[in-house]
Amino acid sequence: MIDTKELREQMIKTAMELKYYRLISLCGGNVSVRLDDGNFLITPSGMEYDNMKPEDICKVNSKGEVIEGKWRASSDTLAILYIFENMPEMNAVIHTHQPYATAISLVEDEFPPCCVTQIDALRGKVSVAPFTISGDKGMGPLTCEYMENSFAVILKNHGVMAVGVDLKKCLYAAVYLEESAKTYCIARSMSNPVVPMSASDTKAEAKDISRWMNYHQG
Repeated sequence: MIDTKELREQMIKTAMELKYYRLISLCGGNVSVRLDDGNFLITPSGMEYDNMKPEDICKVNSKGEVIEGKWRASSDTLAILYIFENMPEMNAVIHTHQPYATAISLVEDEFPPCCVTQIDALRGKVSVAPFTISGDKGMGPLTCEYMENSFAVILKNHGVMAVGVDLKKCLYAAVYLEESAKTYCIARSMSNPVVPMSASDTKAEAKDISRWMNYHQG
């Protein structure tokens, strides 16, 4: 991706979408992208997205040093850079504090496949990574270790790390994870345990991942 005002505006719009779908509140979470020049754009720490302007987005190098912008980059910058370094095919990372997915981390070690959108957007089950404190670089290695074949990891007692080849795919992974998690939590309130989709049905739904990757117009 090339660092443009349009890309920065897209990052802010993505953050506002996260807020719209109640995946974050106030200044929680962050949005970041990989640039073609080897640097990264990431939302600043502790700034509410409603008032954010394109010039508020921080540009950082591979060491996490701010090379453009007047604000501190997200406190999760080092963890996010680790993800980018170890997942070279992914160009966007979104971190949220989404409540339903986080709720699952309190009672499960993984989120089994239960909805077709979960399989389409995330390829199936989503693992729960062990707890680390906020801002700890360890979130990066744990995300990479527990991602497996998915596009997201649930961080125990914390939130979610979602990845994507671009911002749109990354956003969809986070939103559809929360939608499926909400459905699962409702089902858990009515029946314990919840029966996940069968392995054969999951495999059939996930068989042609290119369907989902080419699902969007344009």
